[in-house]
Amino acid sequence: MKNLFKIAAFTFFLTLIISCDKDDAVNDNVTFTATLSGANEVPANTSTAVGTATLVYNKTTKMFTIAVVHSGLTPTGGHIHKGAAGTNGGVVFGFTNLASPISYTSGALTAEQEADLNAGLYYVNLHTAAIPSGEIRGNLVKQ
Repeated sequence: MKNLFKIAAFTFFLTLIISCDKDDAVNDNVTFTATLSGANEVPANTSTAVGTATLVYNKTTKMFTIAVVHSGLTPTGGHIHKGAAGTNGGVVFGFTNLASPISYTSGALTAEQEADLNAGLYYVNLHTAAIPSGEIRGNLVKQ
């Protein structure tokens, strides 16, 4: 429970910092969040590992930054996949650093990738040696 509180606090403060804009009249950032768990995997599993993800997409640059905080597992892979909640899909963006907190910045998204992100078709998935298909997952939801 202590780790879950740390994850929630980190995510809150990260979102707060990222959301701050010098010119609030023109804010091109859109925030997406995800709660990662074994129950969100397809098929679901009983992992006790947890995680949160905060993605901030800039509509002008077409790029995003994401921070993923996790505990209770040692990832062997981590990605953003394309797939609606309840379905599995292919990898779109791969994380190179898997230590918590994972930090990743994309290149400019294509029009299709931007549409998929806004439609809620991307999910964060962390894979482990114990569950190579994915131990915890969470779909990115626009805030």
